[in-house]
Amino acid sequence: MQQLIRLPEAFAPFHREILQRLGISSAKLLGREYWLFSASEMVKESLWLRWRMRVDHAWPCVPEKTEDFIDKAVTGLVRKFATVPLQQIMASPLLAGSPHPVYKKMASQLQQRLRQEFCPPRAGMDPEEQDPAGLTLFVLLGKEGLFATVSSPRECLGFYAGGSRYMSHRAAHSISRAGAKVAEALHLLRLYCPPLAASAHWLELGASPGGMTAELLERGYEVTAVDRAPLDARLSGHERLHFFAENAATFQPPRGEKYDALLCDMNGSAEMALEMVMGKVPFLHAGALVIFTMKTHRAAGVQDILDQHQRVMAMARAGGLRPLMQTHLTYNRHEFTLCWEVV
Repeated sequence: MQQLIRLPEAFAPFHREILQRLGISSAKLLGREYWLFSASEMVKESLWLRWRMRVDHAWPCVPEKTEDFIDKAVTGLVRKFATVPLQQIMASPLLAGSPHPVYKKMASQLQQRLRQEFCPPRAGMDPEEQDPAGLTLFVLLGKEGLFATVSSPRECLGFYAGGSRYMSHRAAHSISRAGAKVAEALHLLRLYCPPLAASAHWLELGASPGGMTAELLERGYEVTAVDRAPLDARLSGHERLHFFAENAATFQPPRGEKYDALLCDMNGSAEMALEMVMGKVPFLHAGALVIFTMKTHRAAGVQDILDQHQRVMAMARAGGLRPLMQTHLTYNRHEFTLCWEVV
């Protein structure tokens, strides 16, 4: 059985070591982040995985040099999966964000044609409306060929082929790229739990300059933001924002206040940042969501990162947090996004 996984390009110098730790002795690099290999069992979820899929159909070729590629690809995929009850079809180029538009255009054309052929029940639905456990046809293509699977979004770790949904950090309400990080985290969390109620109240630690704050406010949430540094002036006076110019470590919420979610994207030691988070757990409702960025800039290598991750996860478990998701987001650099639920 062939498998295709995606490892973050930010950790490219460690890819070979990561593959070995995943039990993969021989793999072929496709693009900059995808690795193709043979294994009898599916790779288990790992901190490093952005995407994983069993390859149910492959066509090694150079699509842009193959005559009538779209027609032939559609014919092959229909022949292979005609009897499968698909909820959706998602196609994407192997080289995400490539400045070369050929494969992006080809993936879009292929997706449109396949939806016409398979006629899924709600071909026009938002990808986030997919059943995380339902069957989707995911197709990836690049100069190495076409690779497809019929799997659930949850099994593959994303609603889109390849796992990424582009989140702009240049929208009118955007203040920094951090807003795109929380937007993508909330998108991926739908794989594992229902979205928060529109009336949810967030507590954000280390909020300055307000990139994530702005994104949460744009979504209609109420936000209590804490930081000694000021927020961007564009947020001043927002009716759903409560800003406290205080040290996040010593901040005490107003008497009787409880929050539905907590967000922490603070720089510095991950353990110190998590200690601040754990100090606020008593002010969170049962079932509250916690989104935390684990910074790894000082880590010397793969083992250092794994050791740090183990310490952070142990601290969270001891403090009454149940893991929901761990991933590397599009706008993450040398850091990971960890999500928990308050037990």
